[in-house]
Amino acid sequence: MTAPAAPATLAPTLELGTSSFQLAARALVMGIANRTPDSFFDKGSYFAFDSFLEHCERLVAEGADLIDIGGVKAGAGDEVSEAEELDRVVPAVEAAAARLDVALSVDTWRASVARAAYQVGAVVGNDISGFSDPGYLTEAARAGATVVATHIRLAPRVPDLDPPYDDVVATVEGRLLALATDAEQAGIPPSRIVVDAGLDLGKTTAHSLALLGASPRLAALGYPLLLSASNKTFVGELLDLVVGDRRDASLAAAALGVIGGCRILRVHDVAGTVRVRDAIAAILLESTPLP
Repeated sequence: MTAPAAPATLAPTLELGTSSFQLAARALVMGIANRTPDSFFDKGSYFAFDSFLEHCERLVAEGADLIDIGGVKAGAGDEVSEAEELDRVVPAVEAAAARLDVALSVDTWRASVARAAYQVGAVVGNDISGFSDPGYLTEAARAGATVVATHIRLAPRVPDLDPPYDDVVATVEGRLLALATDAEQAGIPPSRIVVDAGLDLGKTTAHSLALLGASPRLAALGYPLLLSASNKTFVGELLDLVVGDRRDASLAAAALGVIGGCRILRVHDVAGTVRVRDAIAAILLESTPLP
């Protein structure tokens, strides 16, 4: 995969709650905070409430611009009921909102969980299902929340090991534009709509690499582009790395994403990603301005 060229256009502003962020010259770093006992990366290290809060505080200290809080992992696993997800997520969002001065995102595809999280301090709904719950966008619009529109071929927690695409980039591009249009029609302004190509979500390693390389094309849709590549399967398969050894490769993917126009980086390693982002910004500012 060749390094992506800078996109011709970028959405300059992202609204998160009452704050506005200018994205033309600076990407935001989203720290991952899971309250799941079976996370593929941390294996439940932050499931206990005190550990979760300490983790969130550490992410902020490392420079996170926002934190993504989830209670159900994306991959296959034991069933998590709506009641259980609410119990995992809502108190976590409420406690984080009381302690931290950063925007909070709720990682859920259930409209009911998103609504409850908005009521206690979340300002973003990060939905990897592509707004599969009919009430999701209505709840976000009512709360004045930002939403992340993600491409997935099937559904969360459903294995999709050999997904067929004629042209994965064109397929994802078209779907993201349709999802963003749905969000606008629900009353959510473009400055509160983010798009995510959904690397690894119903994609092979080749598909995910193609989408990472196509970041300029996806960023040119006109909505802030989120990159979620941290420690993912495609990174491991590319270099034959187990989950615990994917840090450097994840940082390389983040660097390519920033250069290609990604303006939100969803990551486990906040400190390392912040250094990469700031180094790229400083270097490019001296040579050629960021798009």
